[in-house]
Amino acid sequence: MSEPAVAFLSNRKLHVRRNGATHVVESEFERTVRERTASIERRHAWKTQGRGAMFMGGAWATQANARNAVPVSLTGLAAGQDGTLLYSMETDSVSGIFLLDAAGVETRLFHTADFCIRHAALNPESLLLAATAFHKDDIRSNIVVLPLHGTDLSEVTEGDSFDQFPQWVAGANRRIVFQSAGVGRDAAGRFAGLGPCSIQELDLDSGDLQELASEPGRDLLQPRKTENGTLYYIRKPYQSGVPDASLLGSLRDAALFPFRMAQAIFQYFNVFSMMYTGKPLVTGKGAVQRRIDPRQLFIHGNLARAQMAPTSEDDAKEVVPSSWELVRRGNNGETDVIARNVLTFDLASDGSALYSDGLGISRIGQDGSTQRVLKAELIERVLAL
Repeated sequence: MSEPAVAFLSNRKLHVRRNGATHVVESEFERTVRERTASIERRHAWKTQGRGAMFMGGAWATQANARNAVPVSLTGLAAGQDGTLLYSMETDSVSGIFLLDAAGVETRLFHTADFCIRHAALNPESLLLAATAFHKDDIRSNIVVLPLHGTDLSEVTEGDSFDQFPQWVAGANRRIVFQSAGVGRDAAGRFAGLGPCSIQELDLDSGDLQELASEPGRDLLQPRKTENGTLYYIRKPYQSGVPDASLLGSLRDAALFPFRMAQAIFQYFNVFSMMYTGKPLVTGKGAVQRRIDPRQLFIHGNLARAQMAPTSEDDAKEVVPSSWELVRRGNNGETDVIARNVLTFDLASDGSALYSDGLGISRIGQDGSTQRVLKAELIERVLAL
């Protein structure tokens, strides 16, 4: 098999690979955000240098370093028209959908500070975008639809749920498949966890909503539906995130209480040291320290945990467990697992499938053969070009 063209998100950067060569796409929006932050930092430089730093204390230096590390996250990747790319990006205060044309020019299609918009997908026939709107105030998300070049946005799903990863059904007019999980809340209405993800299909013209697939004790993620009705999705064990109460767990908590209290006291003095000296009590040289964006926990929990935990060379070979399966379901309801250790995937126009295990991208041909396309670090999204 010849090597396919592919775009992917790796280490928070957009990469495009064609004819065996990979290049990183630099976002104009990200560059602008970082330049603006650097300008603010220069105006406050007196607080972190010379006598100003002595007067203000080390805490200002720490805060200045935090400002330099502006979190600009790529949260979606999709194909546009005529070789263009669509992707969503966000900071702590604003998010938007961007278009990158064949000449490398970036255009902002939509932006908002009211919610986080992610996972945009284009219907090339009607020039409509479907996307995820994540509401930060009450922790829920809905599917929204808006014109490719316009701001007339409308929410097409509702309720206390996490509706994510919309995809247009191939060959069908204005039908969307997406993953959906109910939100659990405590007596005070606070977020307490998510139920299992199922796959839903929405007809925008009639408003009919139909459940296509669900399994007890399993999450079904990132659905794709082909023109002939074949459904592809990732299947993994369901984890609510809420630990079950048990006598053994209570005894373990009691035994660990002194150690946890000691850790809390240490962290208190560590923060105290950072405020007044700008330095922690210990450095990161004696341990592996990795940072993780909490927003990714809602999407790729297993990948996030793998990044946070130190791994040996053998462990690093498997970021995603084998229980994360790429499943194909035919019109007759029969399912078969076509790949394991799958974090994300996409379908190519020639009928093949591209998938990533977080550390590389592989291709599954129509005959079932598998070809390793490339290796990379922390791949979050894959797009067949």
